[in-house]
Amino acid sequence: MNSYQDNAQRLLAAALASDFGYQRLGYLCDRIGNRLSGSKGLEKAVAWAESEMRRDGLEGVRAEPVLVPKWVRGKESVVLVAPETRPLVMLGLGGSVGGRVKAQVLVVESFEELTARAGEVKGKIVCFNVPFTSYGATVRYRGTGASEAAKLGAVAVLVRSVGPTSLRTPHTGAMNYAVGIAKIPAAAITIEDATQLARMQARGEKPIVELTMQAHFEKDALSANVIGEWRGREKPDEIVLVGGHLDSWDVGQGANDDGGGCIASWEAVRLLKQLNLRPRRTVRVCLFTNEENGSRGGQAYATAHKTEKHVLAIETDGGVDTPIGFGLSTKTPGGLERAREITKLLELELKEGGGGADVGPIGTATGCPTMGLLNDMSVYWNIHHTPADTFDKINPKALQKCIAAMAVMAYSVAELDGLF
Repeated sequence: MNSYQDNAQRLLAAALASDFGYQRLGYLCDRIGNRLSGSKGLEKAVAWAESEMRRDGLEGVRAEPVLVPKWVRGKESVVLVAPETRPLVMLGLGGSVGGRVKAQVLVVESFEELTARAGEVKGKIVCFNVPFTSYGATVRYRGTGASEAAKLGAVAVLVRSVGPTSLRTPHTGAMNYAVGIAKIPAAAITIEDATQLARMQARGEKPIVELTMQAHFEKDALSANVIGEWRGREKPDEIVLVGGHLDSWDVGQGANDDGGGCIASWEAVRLLKQLNLRPRRTVRVCLFTNEENGSRGGQAYATAHKTEKHVLAIETDGGVDTPIGFGLSTKTPGGLERAREITKLLELELKEGGGGADVGPIGTATGCPTMGLLNDMSVYWNIHHTPADTFDKINPKALQKCIAAMAVMAYSVAELDGLF
């Protein structure tokens, strides 16, 4: 351990003393903004990131082309037309078809209730008023709710914002249509509006809404994964990969999801260059494209780099609030123990099981261990995929700690005598 502990402490101190990453994230958020796949914002972010990596003095900087889906939101609205007339706050779900539908709403609180009330669904707009329990449990209504309702004859779907609290902030995100099932418009509405519709129904009223969406797909657009490296001094062909996703949804600024993760990964490599620390192996940062609505960036990276020897792939895509540890998926004997030694340097914990949507494909393709940074997410879900994911929500000290964690982990693994 002593062979790299001193340098790890130097990295830790440098990360905690600098606001460079915080200022860079502010530029990304304020001057470029949200970055949906296929948008001008993402094109601008890719060009900016490549230019900035070159200015940082990183090695092997390039933008590797990736064709990505281009879903366009267009104009959209939901209006309550009975028993009162007032607009509701909404966001169309990514991948939804467009259309104009006016119908009575049927509010349900689970797929089981939808099935139990199957005879009432035809011709209605189904509203899934499902309280948030955990992201994994609740987000499935966003992902598959439209097809489940369409099977029973629904003409559209409204999904309660996937989050624990709301200030009338709808949560967008990707949805998918089942093969062979009619494609119906799907939108998110706020917790406040979903519960209002539920109260109306409980009183015996029959709420009617008009949903209008111009959402559609255009032909695939050209994007890119942005890559930079700090090459190893002894084993440059062995790679420790760090990364986050540069794309975001088309609302807010993509600050926590996942601008901050990109910066934490990027800074881990820039700090190595700044301190002139060359570990045995290469540390590579990849800012992946199209994680949100297609994951083509992670897939393209795996296809392009599957013949390279990856020692570890680390992803950060859970916001940049205070880090609590890392999760690791590995089949390497002793891998967990070695990782735990490194997390002790950071006074963080290590859990079994970790990775992410973007590093998963390279893990599958090469068999390399995958890891994810774990953060305090008590506030994250309140703003996730909403217009409130903006730079003012970033805690600069917490971001510095995320940068420190990524830098120390990447360097330490790259410097190990043996395989991770």
